[in-house]
Amino acid sequence: MRTFDLAPFYRSTVGFDRLFSLLDQATPDGSSGYPPYNIERTGENAYRISVAVSGFGQGELSIVAKENTLTIKGEKVANENDKEKAEVLYRGIAARTFERVFQLADFVIVKNASLENGLLHVDLVREIPEAKKPRNIPIATGAASTPAIEDTAEKAAA
Repeated sequence: MRTFDLAPFYRSTVGFDRLFSLLDQATPDGSSGYPPYNIERTGENAYRISVAVSGFGQGELSIVAKENTLTIKGEKVANENDKEKAEVLYRGIAARTFERVFQLADFVIVKNASLENGLLHVDLVREIPEAKKPRNIPIATGAASTPAIEDTAEKAAA
């Protein structure tokens, strides 16, 4: 149960619905911390998620990026004991199935994924489209700005 109320923000903001829904989802839900992971900023618009997946092979991992969600799954296909017919006296290396879900910001895309030394690295980049980048608007004086608007309105009416 959360102890803060977001209602005042809903009343005084426009277009931040997704942000508030992410805050609602961020409350602890008792999920396990397996597998551990790091999120790093590697550049101005570049990020890297590193997930500790020791014991998993490349064929046992899957990465799915859909809309603003990145899902990393690991599923063991066969028990190691079946191959070697050995009796395990102590199992300290976890090899259980997992699913990690990350919410991505707008315009963040997956560029690359690699598996090395038991770490799965997922490289992300935020690529803002030209239409969404800030642009300078020239300021015209007096009568010079009015005809441009009227011309546009006349063309739209025609």
